Amino acid sequence: MAKRSTRLAASAAWQMSLPCSRATAEQFQIDVEPLFADWPTPPAILSSEPDEARPDEWRIDIIFDAEPTESTIAGILALLPAGTATDHTLAPLPETDWVTQSQAGLDSITVGPFHVRHDSEEGPRPGLVNFLIPASRAFGTGQHATTHSCLLALARLRDQGLRFGNIADIGTGTGLLAFAAHALWPNAHILASDIDPVAVDVSAENAALNNVPLGGNAGQVQLVAAPGVDDPLIQNLAPYDLLVANILAGPLIELAPSLAGQIAEGGSLILAGLLDHQADRVIAAYRAQGMMPMRRFDNGEWPTLYLRKRHRFGWRRPARWRASDRGEAPGYGSW
Repeated sequence: MAKRSTRLAASAAWQMSLPCSRATAEQFQIDVEPLFADWPTPPAILSSEPDEARPDEWRIDIIFDAEPTESTIAGILALLPAGTATDHTLAPLPETDWVTQSQAGLDSITVGPFHVRHDSEEGPRPGLVNFLIPASRAFGTGQHATTHSCLLALARLRDQGLRFGNIADIGTGTGLLAFAAHALWPNAHILASDIDPVAVDVSAENAALNNVPLGGNAGQVQLVAAPGVDDPLIQNLAPYDLLVANILAGPLIELAPSLAGQIAEGGSLILAGLLDHQADRVIAAYRAQGMMPMRRFDNGEWPTLYLRKRHRFGWRRPARWRASDRGEAPGYGSW
């Protein structure tokens, strides 16, 4: 059974299901993103082919952590193409770890020099950098186009001969991108952070599975739970010569001054988690901070951007984010 998923809620109580065609299911994954962009906890959205014998009979399942309102349901139905049947079911569900369930049974992937498998019974691939990333409570198994393209971007930078000694992975999820950076630049100090403490715990578990050394020294990965770069450890270790942020367009734009402020002059930045139509706005936000777009890695509707900092901008310590000034940190998923 084929599956695709957007960013998922950690738990769920209600499921809305819609029969549809494969084309509608694939387009829905793109169109629905703005509908939940401002939600503190976006719902899980799964597109599946329940019966392989009927390849054009698909189903969209949307899993909410509370009963959706009538306006939410109407907004979802409005995204379907004209003439599409709007019959749907809505029912409560027992509380379950839907992130783990949605990732169960994922196929392994190979990206550049990396092979990422999710089943411990599958052996490593010879000649490749192998990672075991089980289905978990965090995002970043390599299946999503954003993580896939970030792995490719990291490999391309190494192939170009770029060397990095101080690396940050903001919104690390499962830790996969930090582990990949460690494999490519094994003598670098790497910091991996996530707003979700659960993701930090998962990253630590995955580090042990993949023999990635944890700690604060060169050649190790250091983990921290923090929103964006709002943590003394992250700021005190700056400036970074490579920073990776695979989050969403909204927080990428909001965090542009802080993220760019952590990067050394001439340093590199990889941005992902944005949709194709959001790329220009994200690029504009970082141009204003002295970041020059160098390359774009397209993977369907999810481009990954590579930028470098102009030398004249240098590095400055960003102002700390304070809830008293700006309210609670917005819920943009794992960042």
